[in-house]
Amino acid sequence: MKVSGKVFKYGDNIDTDVIIPARYLTSADPEHLKEHCMEDIDLSFKDRVKSGDIMVAGKNFGCGSSREHAPVAIKASGISLVIADDFARIFYRNSINVGLPILECPEAAQKINDGDEVEADFDTGIITDKTTGESFASKPFPEFIKNIMANGGLVGYTESELKD
Repeated sequence: MKVSGKVFKYGDNIDTDVIIPARYLTSADPEHLKEHCMEDIDLSFKDRVKSGDIMVAGKNFGCGSSREHAPVAIKASGISLVIADDFARIFYRNSINVGLPILECPEAAQKINDGDEVEADFDTGIITDKTTGESFASKPFPEFIKNIMANGGLVGYTESELKD
């Protein structure tokens, strides 16, 4: 599976309170959460993001509170992939659980710029910056994670497994 989109780039230590501020945790509804995604760091994000776009960040993305609301808000906003130098472990697991694709690739996180057009292949782990022509190798998803993503998250995956 491949995704392609315009990049929204952020720095290091983007915590879950920046991704979805605590004052908006009055609802777990993805439609509510997407309206406030990234607003404390990028007020125009919700108006500029388009379905399929890609988020790129530095080190320790998703640190802070362990709330599942953060990857839900990102996914609901239309972001098809988050690429970072590395992720906070609980955010990494929550992203898989809700079906938000994430790839760790320090070189891509450093070299890809805001506004670049990027394509990523989940089967090979290759990330291509279509703006600059550079390619970067990340670790591809294991088969079981690809299956979770293909089913929209852990709940969808479990439901599909129980039907078989």
